[in-house]
Amino acid sequence: MNEADIPIDIHAGKLQDWLVSRRIVNKNWHLNVRDVRSKISSALTDMPAHDGLVQLLKGAHINYFHCQQIIDILKMTEADTKNVFGRYGSQRMKDWQEILRLYEKDSLYLAEAAQILVRNINYEVPGIRKQIKNFEQLAEEAEKKIEDLKRSENVVLGEYHTLCKQLGIAGDNIRQELVVKVGELPKMLNDIAGTVSALKKAIELYSAFLGNEGCLPILRHVASSGNTTVYEFLYSEPPLSIEEPPVKFELKEKEQAPAGEIDFGDAGGEAIDFGDAGQIDFGAVDNAEINLEVGDIDWGAPEEGAAQDGNEIDFNISLEESGIVVEGDGNAGGVAKGDEAYTVCDSPVYREKFINELLELEAFLKMRLYELSTADKVQILSLTMMDNFPDHDTKSLTQMLSQVDVVYSQINSQLIQHLHRIKHSAKYVDILTSKLKQKLLAIDKMKDTAKLMKEKTIAFRQQGVDLKPTLAKVIEQTKTLQGQIEKDISKRYKNRVVNLMGANL
Repeated sequence: MNEADIPIDIHAGKLQDWLVSRRIVNKNWHLNVRDVRSKISSALTDMPAHDGLVQLLKGAHINYFHCQQIIDILKMTEADTKNVFGRYGSQRMKDWQEILRLYEKDSLYLAEAAQILVRNINYEVPGIRKQIKNFEQLAEEAEKKIEDLKRSENVVLGEYHTLCKQLGIAGDNIRQELVVKVGELPKMLNDIAGTVSALKKAIELYSAFLGNEGCLPILRHVASSGNTTVYEFLYSEPPLSIEEPPVKFELKEKEQAPAGEIDFGDAGGEAIDFGDAGQIDFGAVDNAEINLEVGDIDWGAPEEGAAQDGNEIDFNISLEESGIVVEGDGNAGGVAKGDEAYTVCDSPVYREKFINELLELEAFLKMRLYELSTADKVQILSLTMMDNFPDHDTKSLTQMLSQVDVVYSQINSQLIQHLHRIKHSAKYVDILTSKLKQKLLAIDKMKDTAKLMKEKTIAFRQQGVDLKPTLAKVIEQTKTLQGQIEKDISKRYKNRVVNLMGANL
């Protein structure tokens, strides 16, 4: 085989070592390239206006092969400075010719070209590709974040609507709607109390079991009389009037008094004068001496024989004749005030007792139902001493238990609990209002974040798109430089084919 037909394969990553080992370039070439780069920087400050030069110098790292193209262009722009000996008088041409001369000394240009090629292959092209991939990944993560925010927004919005539904409000003006909703609480409680009458059979069954007709007093009262006032429950008669504690709600934020000022209340604008020196004047006594000596006290004891004067007291006079009116103990026909003015289901104390009696009745019915469903019923009945009970079976007990569950679920519903807490604690309005507003604020924040993420997604994708032309240009320049190096080395070895391997572009 002819030697000219044997290709020269060189790994691109080891090109510089190959050139040094073949003594094509000096191993200390990097010490001389600094002077050349300095001269190129100076020469670029004085360049003629030419479209070819602008296009050539745009975004490119100037190397030896660029310098050759620049000189070709200067031969046209600086043609009028050429003398009869073929030399150019232009300083621009002289500068660039000097640069070429320095490049060609010891094949310095080939070493620099090999360095640029390796840098582009190993760093520039992979670095730009990594940036593009990174921007695409950031865009995908931003889109995923938008989807997560949308799901979270739907969850929080669902919680907001669920809570509004529990409270029975629309959510347009939260505080005002809650205050208005409290006004519906009495009717709701009366409706619940109306269902308690269905528990009479269960109450009687439990009473027979205990042998105590006074058990479950609150349930008995509500079942027979309805949701009356606590006063009527305690004294077994309705009051003449009811003075329920007023419910005060702050629809606006309270204005705090300036620090250091003490409000003593409204005194009608009049100042209280404690005297010139702040002393209390007990009145003048004209410097008179106070005589504390007391003589004998006359208690008006009757003397002997005074009884005959008709002044003795007759203790046998009746109340009617004396005109003295004796009032009752204060309960009959009285005024319901304070906690006694609340209804049984509304009073915090008696509401809790009402619920406890429901749970007590429920526990009894569940136990009795379990006993009836047990195989050894005779033994259970003898042990629990329930043989004297009125006739009842599993079906009737199940019905009683379901009626108790209905009352319990109604009195313990979310809406009733919220309204009861609002009525008896003005701060609970602030708690609910704050809770709902926090959810709305969270939704708004998620929307703003999603909007920002969407803008970032567009920006990331645009930055990736903007880098693609740069990547294409660097690849094109690298391939061109690779071909120039292969051609230059080929000339040195009798035009043998040179292949730079490992240039994965």
